[in-house]
Amino acid sequence: MGFPRAAAVASRFEAVAATGSTNADLRAHASEAASWPHLSVLVTDNQTAGRGRLDRVWVAPPGSSLAVSVLLRDLPDDVTARGWIPLIAGAAMSDAVAAQLPGREVSVKWPNDVLVDERKICGILAEAAGTAVIVGSGVNTRMTADQLPVPTATSFAAEGAEVDQDRLLADYLGGLRTHLAALAQSGDAAGSGVHAAVTARCATIGRRVRVSLPGERLLEGIATGLDVDGRLLVAAGGVDHAISAGDVVHARLA
Repeated sequence: MGFPRAAAVASRFEAVAATGSTNADLRAHASEAASWPHLSVLVTDNQTAGRGRLDRVWVAPPGSSLAVSVLLRDLPDDVTARGWIPLIAGAAMSDAVAAQLPGREVSVKWPNDVLVDERKICGILAEAAGTAVIVGSGVNTRMTADQLPVPTATSFAAEGAEVDQDRLLADYLGGLRTHLAALAQSGDAAGSGVHAAVTARCATIGRRVRVSLPGERLLEGIATGLDVDGRLLVAAGGVDHAISAGDVVHARLA
């Protein structure tokens, strides 16, 4: 795999033929700040033990997807503002995907699943690693329709597109770097433009949703927006509920 454009954006860029988990590999280097600085990147097209949100297993045939993890060190001083990082990653990846799928509706299901015409093409997982944050993304690139794990998934190949993987990663890393730097400098999602950028890509807002909450609780209502901390606001029973974690399902479009 050749990634000259992506490598030019990253401070350190490593592409490996195969690995169990790019997030786990970067976590092992999280304490090595001098040799693995801010915006260090690890990527493979053969991840054998990937993990998604809610500890779901993420696997794909070799060569059919990209697993990319980014080590972030230049973070907002306000710890609560760091809750925007996975949302920023989703917005940056959706912009990168949209650039190669003109005419398609590319959006984000809160907090950070990237969708193409309502079908998932990318999942993102952000994890704390000491004082750093690791953001891992899995993008379905060359997965055929028969290889897709569920009917609600898609890939560039299934959409009839030949993805430029280098451009995809370069665009994603550039967007992630820009949004994070603005948030870190401002410390405020609204003032930095991050709130607007994430909201613009979020397909969940305005939709009827069903949210599975911790403790086997279920909330159904209308997603009305994002609060200052990036939590999803769901109107139900005359109350706006702020959701910081939960599995969100969109109601079908009419």
